[in-house]
Order: sequence, then C-alpha cells, then structure tokens
Amino acid sequence: MNANATPELMNTLGQQAKAASALMAKAPAAVKLRALRGLAALLRTHVEPLQVENAKDLARARAAGLAEPMVDRLKLTPKVIETCAEGCEQLAAMADLIGEVSGMKQMPSGIRVGQMRVPIGVFGMIYESRPNVTIEAASLSIKSGNACILRGGSEAIDSNRALAALVQQALVEAGLPADAVQLVPTTDRAAVGQLIAMPQYVDVIIPRGGKSLIERISAEAKVPVIKHLDGNCHTYVDDPCDIAQAVAVADNAKTHKYSPCNATESLLVARGVAADFLPRIGAVYAAKGVEMRCCPEAKALLASVPGAKLVDATEQDWFEEYLAPVISIKVVAGVDEAIAHINHYSSHHTDAILTTDHGHAQRFLREVDSASVMVNASTRFADGFEYGLGAEIGISTDKFHARGPVGVEGLTSLKYVVLGEGDVRV
Repeated sequence: MNANATPELMNTLGQQAKAASALMAKAPAAVKLRALRGLAALLRTHVEPLQVENAKDLARARAAGLAEPMVDRLKLTPKVIETCAEGCEQLAAMADLIGEVSGMKQMPSGIRVGQMRVPIGVFGMIYESRPNVTIEAASLSIKSGNACILRGGSEAIDSNRALAALVQQALVEAGLPADAVQLVPTTDRAAVGQLIAMPQYVDVIIPRGGKSLIERISAEAKVPVIKHLDGNCHTYVDDPCDIAQAVAVADNAKTHKYSPCNATESLLVARGVAADFLPRIGAVYAAKGVEMRCCPEAKALLASVPGAKLVDATEQDWFEEYLAPVISIKVVAGVDEAIAHINHYSSHHTDAILTTDHGHAQRFLREVDSASVMVNASTRFADGFEYGLGAEIGISTDKFHARGPVGVEGLTSLKYVVLGEGDVRV
C-alpha cells in the first residue's frame, strides 16, 4: 500500500468504527455474551492455524535479529491462546455494566438525579509485539459496547490478522457489526499519526508498548490518551518479615517472566534483615543467571554467593526497566527510606512490601504513589486477568479516568440522567 492511500484508509476505518459504535452501544447484553463465547470457541478450534501464522512472525523477527525477550513476547503458544479464550469467557460471565444507573437521589426541587454508565464510543489501540493484545482489546471492546481500531506492531502482522479475522467472524455470527473491531491492515507508520489525529472518529487512544512509542503518542495525539510509560516495579523486603516467604515472592516477582511490565526490576531490603535475606535470594538469582546491580552494602553481603553476577549500581539503575534477567538491589534503613526511594524512582506502576508488620503494610499502601500497591504478593499479579477483569487493555499510570489495569469499567464513562414528572425550575 502506498503512503498516499493511508489517509484514505484511516478515514474509512474511522467512519466505519463510528457507525459500528452506535450499534454496539445499544447491543443487548445477551448478544455481546454470544460474541464473546463464540470468540472463545473459535480460538480453541484454531490453535494450529494461529500458530502457523505466528510462526511467520517469529521467523521474521529472528531473521531481523530481534532480542530473545522481544521474540518471547511475540509467541502465540497454546497456553497463551487458552488464556485469551478464558479471558473472553470470564468477561462473558461478568455482569453487564452498560446502562447501569447509580447514585440516584431525590433533589429538593422534585427531580431525581443519577449517573448511567455508557460506552466511551471508539477507542484506538496502538501496541507492539504481543499478539494476544488483539484479543484482549477486542473482547473488552465487545463487552464494554465500544468499537475499536487496532494497530499492532509490524512484527506481529500475520498473527494479528489471523486473530482479527476470528474476532470479526464471532461478531458477525452473533449478529453484531464486523466493523466494531477493525485491524489496521497496513504496516505503514503514517497510519499511527493519522489514527491519533482523528477526534471526529476516535474518542480515546490507548498506546501499549515501549517508552519511545508512548512518549510519541502522548506528544502528538489530538485525542485523549490513557497511558503508562514504563514498569519500574519495586519489591521491598521489610524488617520484620518472613524470610522464607520473602525469598519465594522476590524470586517469583523477578524470574517468573522477565519481559512483562509487572516484573520486579528493583529490590529494596531493610538493613535489619539484609544479612539474612540477601545471600539467600542471591543464591536463587545466581542459579538463574540474574545479574545483580548493587549498592555497596548489598554487594558486600552478596560477595560470598557462588556464581553471583555482581555489578556496581549507577544512579540510572534505580530508574531502569530492564525487561531482562537483571535486577537492581539496594539496602535501605527501613520503611521510610523504602517509600521515599520508590516514590522518587518508581514509574508508579506496581510496588510491593513483604512484611509481618501491619503498621508498615498500612503505611506502604497509603503512601506509595503507584497504580497497584501490594502486601506480601508478587508484583506479577498486576494484571487485568489476575484482578478478575477478564482481560486488560493495558495498565494505566495516569491518575485521571483510569488507573492500574484497565478493564471494562475503564472503557466506559458516566453521564447524568435526570428523571422528572413535568418539573420546571423556579
């Protein structure tokens, strides 16, 4: 497709999405449920064809020299496909929020005033790598009664096309418009610039990818953006804590999977437990080949760990999102210093405290300024599926409209509804 055709293509997609959004907004809950269950069934019966298309993307990525953590994000394994199907079913089983009226109050004037939950309309989704995002975005769009325009990364184009075809099949079979979920069919980068500058068609943009992508979208968009820039997540090991439990959680938070934005990138350890805790977690990380970038105190306590990859931490390491088998480690005086460090260096995504002190836990929950704050749990739980949202469109570190994993509710808005009986204002 030549560049001159891209503006016309995007204009057409916008018009079709706007028209479809009106039909989606009034679609009965049972019809949306049918589409979601149908999509789950189609995913399960198309595992092999999906993997054939996915293999094309994987081969192209490896030939282009894409780093292995990035290749890992591209994979559509049977487990990933099953998780997508389960997410569709989880959404289908949830109550439909659209049309729900809350807070209805009788006013002294005689009118009754409340708020009704309604779809946003049309959202544009721009994402990199992970093709499963196509299903997460589509299923949430269906459940929330929106239409969406999806622009995946060029590295996953074959996988995304195959997934989008199944989505449209499920929509049509349920009696909903195929244009309710549209995938931008071109890899032309100009399509992104066009998508984020169509306020006449698109109500909100949701970028999901690397920091440079999101910074560009945020700077150039002419419609509102729901975003997060990166995931520099912290785990703080408190004094007092259950050392064995802390080792298990800190291990999972870092090594369960290195590439997601909810993996722990920085480990803070209270001085009172550091001598006991650090050699134990250091042995775990060393066995798994995790490089540890340490403050001088942490490095000294880890020096005796066989095979440990120890590096002196720089100031930049405290800000870093590695997405790799690398972690920064710092010994802190206690909960006060931990909270101050996190609020200064964190990307305000997800941060956890491992503690047996209730007061410290409550302080951490109140004072850490992040979208998800956890007590005695792995940061890897910061996920729409794990939070019971069915799926997530992304994790927002914004403070307005949506914060944390963005599910169905984050893709809706509220409008005031007023009920009267011929009331006039005096």
